[in-house]
Amino acid sequence: MTVQQTFATMGRSTVPLIAPAIVADLGVDPALVGVYVAIGAVAGFLTTMGCGGLIVRYGALRMTQVGMLALALGLSLPASGWLALFALGAFVGGLGQAISTPSSSHLLGRLAPPRTAPLVFSIKQTGVPAGLMLAGVVTPMLATETGWSTALLAIGGACAVTALALQPMRRRFDVDRIEGHPLSPADIRANVASVLREPALRALCVAMFSFVGLQSLFTGFFVLYLVRGLGYELERAGLVFAIAVAVAVPGRIGWGWLASRLIRPATLLALLGVGMAGAAALTAAMDPGWPTWLAAVVASLFSATAVSWHGVLLAEVARLSPPGRIGSTTGAVLAFGDAGAFVLPLLFSAALAVTEGYGTGFVIGGTLALGVGLFGLRRRFGGGGV
Repeated sequence: MTVQQTFATMGRSTVPLIAPAIVADLGVDPALVGVYVAIGAVAGFLTTMGCGGLIVRYGALRMTQVGMLALALGLSLPASGWLALFALGAFVGGLGQAISTPSSSHLLGRLAPPRTAPLVFSIKQTGVPAGLMLAGVVTPMLATETGWSTALLAIGGACAVTALALQPMRRRFDVDRIEGHPLSPADIRANVASVLREPALRALCVAMFSFVGLQSLFTGFFVLYLVRGLGYELERAGLVFAIAVAVAVPGRIGWGWLASRLIRPATLLALLGVGMAGAAALTAAMDPGWPTWLAAVVASLFSATAVSWHGVLLAEVARLSPPGRIGSTTGAVLAFGDAGAFVLPLLFSAALAVTEGYGTGFVIGGTLALGVGLFGLRRRFGGGGV
């Protein structure tokens, strides 16, 4: 599950990370990157809302394979350079990539011991920074050496190979699937309603919206910010990005360990919300005269907070889910994350178009995360401590 999460993340982040090369070659407005990210988020929203029944019926591993193949197709479509196929590729790829987390949560929620679940989920979620780190190094290099179209096809091919590599494991891990399980829109409505009725899950939905939205700004715009806003070369910007997301690997494991041993997960998530707001403010304040190492430090702080919380939150979702409904409940909560990944990039693009600067967009995202963090801290400490 860590491996498939790595390649799913790598696939979804490829276009934003090589966006400077695409923008320069096609002569389009950089704000369109936000539209691309938003389209993928809409597709992801549709997947996460409706994937629960599909996982139960066909198995978590099978749906993971389908998702990886869809992501491969979504990367291949825009390689022609047609803008319409960028939009279609974002939608198809978003449909596929979004199945990765609900399906893996379904498997791990069934197999992981409850006491160590935050740590187990955090280890699995290291696939996200691992994928971002690989993408930050590999995709700019491929785009520079072979062209951005070849880079898209190469990463798409890697996603397809991942889907095929999972096939020998399906018989072992899809033993809980229920053939003939009904698929109905009514199930989706009932699942979302059940999530919103539960106060703890409702709070996680709000956190998911804000945190995923802010993360999408980092993964979707940070390299573009360095190149077009601060004057970095593409490969240098990719290296800074890769260094930053490398921090998220031990960060996720460390937060998972803390949530398993010392701090309530909800309290830790609130603290991370405050931390990522501070990192977003520092990012907005970056200056072209700053040395590269200082930019990497700020980016690492952003990564250690806004790209490192997932395992803790997903383990909480699994803990609060009804028996046998972990995949469905995770999908419903993740749908709010996809909504955040839709709304915040559009707000960022609007701010970029109006101000012609990147700082305002990061401040907007950081403000939402700060609100979630402060509200969570008030609830936690008001209710009797950590």
